[in-house]
Amino acid sequence: MAAASIRPAAVAGLFYPHDERVLRTQLAELLATAVPLEAAPIPKAIIVPHAGYIYSGAVAASAYTSLAPLRERIRRVVLLGPTHRMAVRGFALPAAQVFATPLGEVSLSQADWLALQARPDVQVDDRPHALEHCLEVQLPFLQVVLERFEIVPLLVGDAPAAAVAELLEALWGGPETLIVVSSDLSHYHPYREAQWTDRATVEAVLALHDGIDHEQACGATPINGLLLAARRHHLHPQLLDLRNSGDTAGDRARVVGYTSIAFSDTELPDHARH
Repeated sequence: MAAASIRPAAVAGLFYPHDERVLRTQLAELLATAVPLEAAPIPKAIIVPHAGYIYSGAVAASAYTSLAPLRERIRRVVLLGPTHRMAVRGFALPAAQVFATPLGEVSLSQADWLALQARPDVQVDDRPHALEHCLEVQLPFLQVVLERFEIVPLLVGDAPAAAVAELLEALWGGPETLIVVSSDLSHYHPYREAQWTDRATVEAVLALHDGIDHEQACGATPINGLLLAARRHHLHPQLLDLRNSGDTAGDRARVVGYTSIAFSDTELPDHARH
């Protein structure tokens, strides 16, 4: 568990370009063409998808463009996402102190890394993180839209929503802290069925109803925890984008759903919602 250990990029060249120049060009295009459904106030937290950029990058970009006014303010990003390759009890924190991408290295918040180890439901383990894509694919977006920041990367396994909310409370911070929950929506339904299913899921999130299940969203557990925390902090969710792979780069026989939702402490006036 070397203090200088680096978690190398695992899905560069698969989920997003491995070449730095190609990646920067793709990110610039995604961010420049992102048109959120609503004019979002400055967010405290966002839900964003984590598929390959050709599938969900445009949806994710609609959330990341809203961070532009916070470029110099955000110094700490709490990243929560589900485990796809290895079962975890509670939360998995990497032993590695740096995450690398083709755009450079991002350091972990050392103070948070040390403090989180006091929690009985947090395990320090590089293995769940080694090949996991859900947090990694968010990093290049963050590296482009923010100036300087540290991360608190946590994979969420078997944990109650209340425990996720409690962990978020401990990491909540002030305006320097952004919370990112990485999740896709439904998986492998026909196009129209997915649209209906995902719309219902998003409506539940917008109503801050924390009963999302894993058929609705692979990141249901961190989403539910965020919804509990959002209620406690009186945050207002706004839908920025809702599409699926049949809208972006795939066929419509079996699609995966994607959404971006921003949570802020400012509610949009009625006239701005239409």
